[in-house]
Amino acid sequence: MVPAEVRPTVLLRVLVTDRFRHHLWVQGPPAQQDLTVTSGLCTDPFPTKAAIGRLGEHGVSGTLLELSNTAVLHQMRRDQVSDTCRASSAASRKRRGLTPSDLKHLVVDEDHELIYCYVPKVACTNWKRLMMVLTGRGKYSDPMEIPASEAHVSANLKTLNQYSIPEINHRLKSYMKFLFVREPFERLVSAYRNKFTQKYNTSFHKRYGTKIIRRQRKNATQEALRKGHDVKFEEFVAYLIDPHTQREEPFNEHWQTVYSLCHPCHIRYDLVGKYETLEEDSNYVLQLAGVSGSLKFPTYAKSTRTTDEMTTEFFQNISSEHQTQLYEVYKLDFLMFNYSVPSYLKLE
Repeated sequence: MVPAEVRPTVLLRVLVTDRFRHHLWVQGPPAQQDLTVTSGLCTDPFPTKAAIGRLGEHGVSGTLLELSNTAVLHQMRRDQVSDTCRASSAASRKRRGLTPSDLKHLVVDEDHELIYCYVPKVACTNWKRLMMVLTGRGKYSDPMEIPASEAHVSANLKTLNQYSIPEINHRLKSYMKFLFVREPFERLVSAYRNKFTQKYNTSFHKRYGTKIIRRQRKNATQEALRKGHDVKFEEFVAYLIDPHTQREEPFNEHWQTVYSLCHPCHIRYDLVGKYETLEEDSNYVLQLAGVSGSLKFPTYAKSTRTTDEMTTEFFQNISSEHQTQLYEVYKLDFLMFNYSVPSYLKLE
């Protein structure tokens, strides 16, 4: 954990100076001198020398040639994030800063020098399983033998906010950092379906469903107000775009923006994987980590998966005004990760 005497005044801030170079300042208490480190990629398509070294150690031949196309693709994704961050920063005069508590979604693997920012509803259960295998030092071998409930126990994985400020800086500078993203509205519908249409998710019904129904439904029954078990998607959307909701507390992680969960304008991620190319991108990460010989991303077709067609149906009953307001909430995620405006939207 971050020492108590440091935690209240810690500020992490990144300034973009050119296309590939970031500087990270860590500011502690007034008596503590600022520390400056360099974090992020240079023009080398691979994230760290350590990653390249591990590839060589594990007998990957002709790596630069074999992976050049994939490396170029990931460079383009990094550039898209950087360009969006610059444009967003230029349009806003707000001063951005991070504290260690902002880093609780960044899972750390010391042995392989990896940092994974998990985003709920973007295959994070399987990636947490993989991280448990990687950090388990032999305790686990098959990720699919780890129950999903165990993968989500916070004590099973160490996150970056648990380190001291110098340790945070060291890992941000030298570890390979990656995340996975998904088309924002498809992810949102997936979250709604999982948290509000499944009978077993009573904790979400009580915590959020009752509040949504109380605010958004006229003439709600006493049962609905008490159980929060039948939230409509239209009510969920109205809740998300309600200014009162955003002032009250941060969004739950399942529908929070990737921009707010993983802070890609502060942290230079070496790899941005996509749900649409999940298996390919995941195995590329494992290859760079030097473990592809013994570990593969679990592959299985999930019959209940939220699709683009399903998402289109959910948005049919959302007014153009609410669609426009919702798009504004998730606009940075659309732009940053190069997702086009969905064709089914009727934006004002």
